[in-house]
Amino acid sequence: MVTRDFSGYDVMKVLVNKGNFERTRVRGDHVRLEWVHPDGSDVETRHVTVPLHDRVRVGTLRQIAENAGAKEFDAFCRWVDRNR
Repeated sequence: MVTRDFSGYDVMKVLVNKGNFERTRVRGDHVRLEWVHPDGSDVETRHVTVPLHDRVRVGTLRQIAENAGAKEFDAFCRWVDRNR
């Protein structure tokens, strides 16, 4: 069974440290991350907003995975769990 119990800080930390996202701003308890293709090609920039809550709801986590470019939600959760 894949764990889906992550804090917002865990998700943000993995996206920044392993996913090459950069923090662009913080508003209240939400952080905005941005991903730009490493070689600067014309691939669209990705923006992800992560709530820095103790526990991120599954629907919110699914939206974060989709915005981050994950193709499969369970694989994204395993990746976050491995790298937190």
